[in-house]
Amino acid sequence: MTIRENRPRPTEAQIKALSGHPTGFLADAMDGTGAMAPEIKSVAPGVLPSNMCGPVLTCDAGPADNMAVLAAITEVASGDIVVSASGNWRQCAVVGDRMMGMLRNAGASGFVTDGLVRDIEGLIPVGLPIFCTGLSPNSPSSKGPGSVGEPVQVGGVTISSGDVLVSDDNGVVIVPFARIDAVIE
Repeated sequence: MTIRENRPRPTEAQIKALSGHPTGFLADAMDGTGAMAPEIKSVAPGVLPSNMCGPVLTCDAGPADNMAVLAAITEVASGDIVVSASGNWRQCAVVGDRMMGMLRNAGASGFVTDGLVRDIEGLIPVGLPIFCTGLSPNSPSSKGPGSVGEPVQVGGVTISSGDVLVSDDNGVVIVPFARIDAVIE
């Protein structure tokens, strides 16, 4: 497992300045870019919240594995949104209700993956926003390897820890750390 330390982090003022704006406006401020693929959507629209705005903590779990998500739990700072790359794996879930509860208890404010999740009946009481490509009751393994804090590719967007993720009913937009102030302006 590779864990990158000393990750950049946006300021509370930067996060507050981006919060509450429609994702379309943020994509417009980045010349029509930054949105993840439309397949990545809220797992329970109208039931779980879809609005998120916060710093990203990346992890690369890879196909059929969630060891990197387990490692990310130890690295979460309050308000982080965990973004997990699964390589677009569609044969099993990346996380379920128990792991989402652990992420919530660690201080995460949401979860996004290009893979699947499971245990919808348990995810709802956890209450965190979750964006994914669908549901499957199949379980992943926890063998690794994986990484936390390294750049990942999710939904056609390259994402680094410290970028800001903003989501709403329209989808997910990533504001790269280096562009935060320009997008705010």
